[in-house]
Amino acid sequence: MESSITLTYRGYEDNPFVISREVTCNTHSPGNAKSRYLLIEAAMIAWDIWILFFGYTVPMVVSPGPGNTLLATAGGRFGIAGSLPFWIGFEVGNLVLCVAYGLGLGRLLHGYPNIETIIKWAGIAYTLYLAWGFFRSSAGATDNGARRLQHLGIRDGFLSVVLNPKIHSMILVMFSQFLNPVKPLGMQVALFTIAFLVVCVVCHFPWIYGGQLVMRRFQSTRAVKIQGQVFGICMLLVAAYMAFS
Repeated sequence: MESSITLTYRGYEDNPFVISREVTCNTHSPGNAKSRYLLIEAAMIAWDIWILFFGYTVPMVVSPGPGNTLLATAGGRFGIAGSLPFWIGFEVGNLVLCVAYGLGLGRLLHGYPNIETIIKWAGIAYTLYLAWGFFRSSAGATDNGARRLQHLGIRDGFLSVVLNPKIHSMILVMFSQFLNPVKPLGMQVALFTIAFLVVCVVCHFPWIYGGQLVMRRFQSTRAVKIQGQVFGICMLLVAAYMAFS
């Protein structure tokens, strides 16, 4: 027995670039390539929406903020290679939040406003923990410039994202603005998530590299101690920003 579905989608009334159309596909014909093509076509995102999407995400991701401060600090302290685990965890955190909010986490949490407060203060506490680690490494620097501070790992990067309410808000707004409710949800979430991760990787690398570029020439014992103090102060400023913003 065969059945079909009808996918109807249209653009906004003031958007001349997205045309209203209807697609009917046979869902029980595995070999029907045309049906699969039409389903994919129905989920495609118009080019003007992509322009708006990148116009929103690029400035939001590349601009200074708590997340980029952490990435620059990691780059300055450990270099690009040493920062890779932290960076990977950071982007994995973005991936998880994109999938969660894209599939409706925002609506689920709408009735629980206290959760945002919990995330905020948990993030502040974790940032203060990182600050303490940097100050401790500064006090423990040895005569040959060695550092006691363990490299920031995947877990640290992941927690830096999921405990940052600003990133939650950015991703929530992104999906609330650009998801089209009359198009297939899964395909849209996948496309926007991939695009967002590409933006994140491209925009985060300069922060890590910049941190390394500034700090790589300062490797003496005294410089290592000063670095630890400076990075610790940066974490304190990030925590203060999260607390009062």
